[in-house]
Amino acid sequence: MPTPLPFLTLRHTLFALLLCLLTVTTPALAAVTPEKSPNDHNAYRVITLDNGLQAALVSDPSAKKAAAALNVAVGSGNDPKGREGLAHFLEHMLFLGTEKYPKPGEYQDFIKSHGGSHNAFTAFQNTTYFFDVESDFLEPALDRFAQQFAAPLFTPELVDRERQAVNSEFTSNIKDDGRRFYSVEKAAANPAHPFSQFAVGNLTTLENTDDNPLRPDLVQFWKTHYSANLMTLTVYGPQSLDQLEAMVRGRFDAIENRHFSRTTFDQPLYSPDSLPAKVTVNALKDVRRLVLTFPIPSQQALYETKPASYVANLLGHEGPGSLLDVLKRAGLAEGLSAGIGMDTGSNATLDISMSLTADGLKRVDDIVPLVFAEIRKIREQGITEARFEEMQQLANIDYRFREQSEPTSLVIGLSSQLQDYPAKDLLRAPYLMTRFAPDQYRALLNALTPDNVMVFVLAPDAKLEQPRTTQWYGAEWQRQPLTPKDLSDGAPDALASQLRLPDANPFVPQDLGMVPGPVMEPPERMTSVDSLPVWYARDTRFGTPKANVYVSLRTPATRADAQGAVMTRLLVDIINDNLNALTYDAQLAGLDYALYPHLRGITLRVGGYNDKLYALLDRILTQVSRPQLTEQRFNIARRNLIDELENDAKDAPVKQTVGFIQTALIGGVWSRQAQLDAAKSATLPELRRFAARFLDGVDPVMLAHGNLTRATALNLSRQVQALVLKGHPQGQVPRSQVRQLPDGETEVSLNVDHPDRGYTLYVQGRNTSFAERATYRVLGQILSSPFYEELRTNRQLGYIVYATPFEFLETPALGFVVQSPSATPGQIDQAARAFFDQFRQALASLTPKRLDREKQAVISGILEQDRQLGDISNRYWQEIDRGATAFDSRQRMAEAVKKVTLDDLKAAYQRALLDRSRALLVTTHGAVKDNAGDKTAEPAEKGTRTSEAALDRQAGLSLLTARPPVPES
Repeated sequence: MPTPLPFLTLRHTLFALLLCLLTVTTPALAAVTPEKSPNDHNAYRVITLDNGLQAALVSDPSAKKAAAALNVAVGSGNDPKGREGLAHFLEHMLFLGTEKYPKPGEYQDFIKSHGGSHNAFTAFQNTTYFFDVESDFLEPALDRFAQQFAAPLFTPELVDRERQAVNSEFTSNIKDDGRRFYSVEKAAANPAHPFSQFAVGNLTTLENTDDNPLRPDLVQFWKTHYSANLMTLTVYGPQSLDQLEAMVRGRFDAIENRHFSRTTFDQPLYSPDSLPAKVTVNALKDVRRLVLTFPIPSQQALYETKPASYVANLLGHEGPGSLLDVLKRAGLAEGLSAGIGMDTGSNATLDISMSLTADGLKRVDDIVPLVFAEIRKIREQGITEARFEEMQQLANIDYRFREQSEPTSLVIGLSSQLQDYPAKDLLRAPYLMTRFAPDQYRALLNALTPDNVMVFVLAPDAKLEQPRTTQWYGAEWQRQPLTPKDLSDGAPDALASQLRLPDANPFVPQDLGMVPGPVMEPPERMTSVDSLPVWYARDTRFGTPKANVYVSLRTPATRADAQGAVMTRLLVDIINDNLNALTYDAQLAGLDYALYPHLRGITLRVGGYNDKLYALLDRILTQVSRPQLTEQRFNIARRNLIDELENDAKDAPVKQTVGFIQTALIGGVWSRQAQLDAAKSATLPELRRFAARFLDGVDPVMLAHGNLTRATALNLSRQVQALVLKGHPQGQVPRSQVRQLPDGETEVSLNVDHPDRGYTLYVQGRNTSFAERATYRVLGQILSSPFYEELRTNRQLGYIVYATPFEFLETPALGFVVQSPSATPGQIDQAARAFFDQFRQALASLTPKRLDREKQAVISGILEQDRQLGDISNRYWQEIDRGATAFDSRQRMAEAVKKVTLDDLKAAYQRALLDRSRALLVTTHGAVKDNAGDKTAEPAEKGTRTSEAALDRQAGLSLLTARPPVPES
């Protein structure tokens, strides 16, 4: 928000108004230069246009992509009664034509064909619109973008069509437990607070009839809520600040300033007489969640001292003796987070959220009092200046070495922050902790009391005595009043006695210097290491004292069978659980790690400030080499895996069709049922035997990249050898392969219990050459927008509609995905075939200029700018995995794209989409309601689908639904 003007007397005010009336133009408010990190090489300027719109300009001369985001302080909280979802519907409509650019898909086509993407989202108080594009085309993109807010058409014939899209978005998530739980949170809220309203919208709330036409309400909402003075814009590009400002002025000042005030939400989120209470929600999947929601005063004005961050840091700590650590060791919880849930500027909530084990769900009445025991301990012992100084030091280090964000993330974040923070603090506000504020910490802790909490429990097959049902999502729930005594008393002494506050963090980095020497690109293989291939590259180009180390332990045990894959997942789950408390301080201090299973073993990645990286690596490697496998943790890990696999079968239709294709085609990916059988039969003795021989025949490889000397990289490799590899024979584990589809089209129908139907057409290329891959990428680029516009915008077949290159493991392919609430799979396929047949002429008439533009859009994605050290590390690691140790795949692919001809595209189009020479079509059918309202099985369409068993015999493929595969490395 702008800096407030000094107080004026009435006389001075009248004089100032008179001057404004007599002056033809008013001088612009002075631009503000926000304070930035010493490591930030961008240039910034915040301006206020004559219409009151604030804009943050970001100049990055090295940028290859440009981006912009506009945030308007209007959201679902502004929806009028009876028109719930109107703000969300307006967000959709603004994309569909303006006075200057009336064609509905013009903006989307322009962005897509110039290497960009666009989207928008509606929140409770804000709606954000954003795009990125090749930097040379920022100005014409901004011209189209600005017109959406200055002169939208709201074309009458598109109104009814787009309400169908909003309804499709609603139905696509109707069985999502997250959406269902959110609908219960709204139902439990104060009915006088707008948060309680339905936010998405559907055909009922967006009714469009002669008696209740939608367009007049839409236009009225836009005119009475959208105003330039409620908008904040961020524009990022390689142009100078003056050039960016010139692009903004004359375009965005055309947006009308209607002089509206930002809506305030003064009502309490929960009725005072409704607390404390327990709300139980019935989940469709096997998920168990406990959330304690405390109404608290708004924290927005306290951004310089951050009392909520201070308190949440202690409540959400995961080190030894923390609330989560005590619950994990008791086998009751899997994860815990704490922080602001929502903040309207008038009031807010602080949420403590936990994922529970099956035993934890049975002991909620023990867990909740333990939370209050932890709050009391923090209130009595946790407010110390030393603790504040440590948090402040870590925040300052993160700000000092702030890394560059991806363009859309940057502009979205800044446009939102500009709504809440003064321009001078725009960049540093999230990091500020200016002073120790014990009174503010105590005031917040004093609101976290047993008489001021709503306890939410999400559980499968919840036993509800008198269930209610949310209006739109049909989620079953019940509310039970509680007394403060119910919540504060009864914490088990055996658990409460283990609680302790965190000690000083031993991982706070001390040496933040940069190692000398030039950047090495690409990495070199270290010749001094024999049994462990090590790739090393010193890299200080981003000015951050950070490094990334990857270690892949590729092993035959994982690849052997479904049991090997399951045992690997169980082993990694248990190791990660053992590490959680031991590594949490390191993560707070700017280090991070990931230990995950993949198709041929496990990978460990450790990254962050290199000063203490060796210490974190040592802790992790010790657990990998000698994991502590207990009965309690094994049972929890096994239960989690079974739940995950069973939940996969309850995913949305297109998730299942896409997962099915990956499972069918990638070697080493085992079917969901095979993994489920292996998980259900797994025992702890078997896991112990598996762990003992897991590394036999290991095929290891390591990458050390960043602010590291060669000697440091060598020492890290010696750690790996001494702690993990010593004593284990080594071998070779080849990469997985993608199965080649048989000639012609193969069709599969899956039974999925969901009101929508899923459709995924996968068409596979002939080989893995760069030329073939490039052809499919360009073809996907050209098809993406028109396929979306025809099947989604024109035909309104569903909210989820996209066409995309579908490459995995270097096998080129195209994917066409639709999830529809109204059309059958046959109808979707008929529409797709009609589109492919019609588009053949458009492809044939593609001009050389247009083809070059589309190829350049593909190349800009391939050669996307590296913004952080991790971007380069990850790229190197992928090259090492595929054996492309010349590290030139990006360049070779870009060169192949340049060589793609129109004849190449037409030939591939004919084979893939008109002939469907190597195609796999996966659709879903499910349960529907007959005329009597009973749930019955919907038959597959006659003559169009092949059974899974028949296809398995025909193509020799394993075709049972499974979760999408993990990476190869």
